[in-house]
Amino acid sequence: MLPSLDSLAKTVDTAATLVASLINLMERGTSPWRRTWDGPLSGHHVNLRSGRPYRGANPVLLTLGMHLRASRLPYWCGWSEARALGLAPRRGSKAVHVLQPMVHGSSDDDATDRGWVSYRPMAVFNAVDLVGEALPALLEARRASDRTQRRPEPARLATAEAVLQRWPVPMCLGGSQACYNPQADRIMLPERCAFHSAAAFYATWAHEIIHSTGHVTRLNRDLAGCYGSPSYAREELVAELGSVLLGDRLEIGSDLANHAAYLASWVALLNDSPRLLLQVLSDVRRAVDLIAPEVPLTAESETP
Repeated sequence: MLPSLDSLAKTVDTAATLVASLINLMERGTSPWRRTWDGPLSGHHVNLRSGRPYRGANPVLLTLGMHLRASRLPYWCGWSEARALGLAPRRGSKAVHVLQPMVHGSSDDDATDRGWVSYRPMAVFNAVDLVGEALPALLEARRASDRTQRRPEPARLATAEAVLQRWPVPMCLGGSQACYNPQADRIMLPERCAFHSAAAFYATWAHEIIHSTGHVTRLNRDLAGCYGSPSYAREELVAELGSVLLGDRLEIGSDLANHAAYLASWVALLNDSPRLLLQVLSDVRRAVDLIAPEVPLTAESETP
């Protein structure tokens, strides 16, 4: 069963908090989710103690959180967990709220009863906001694990190429624009040599593939909006955040252009309806799962 974030519509306070942080960065003229791949680290957002990765749409929210505090450490820890480790948040530091799945109505005695999933906000602190004698050793353990698990760039790019090539929408090279044509169901990209790096090429390709998931034969999002319209801005927000999540899964990062007009449109959209961000995150999760499905959880890899 693919979890839906629709049940988060009731968590208005969570939506308002997330949106307020996002708008703060947008109004300063930055793309808060824009992050090239961190060379020395694996780049994945993980629990500081266990090293388990955060899943679903949470990497998008945590990337925003990293930018809010100008951090380069993708390590996070909850309040009670920090206390158990002998750590504490710095005075005045703020938590980032991620979305913790809660399963309802399922029964261990009835395998056919799959229940339903809701989400609750869970506060986590970034490693740069924590203090305590145990912190240096914990950070070194995480960095050592990252060095062990990090794949060489050629291997990461080869995997990204294979995943994106498997996507059924044709991709044509040439011209000076990157775009997706929903009428022809076709992606256009400039020649590879026009990009400043291979990772930038794949990130742009990923952005356009996210758009193509909205085709009527796939997830059927509204792709008919004209430039400047709310529907156009909404779809661009899905593609931007979707490329962040897809870049995280493919280990290629995201390096997309910052368009001031888009930022202004997104601020207006989110101010009108804070819950829209939660709906967009739901669309993002569905789109990325269609392209590069998340590895199913096991008892040993349960989400922190």
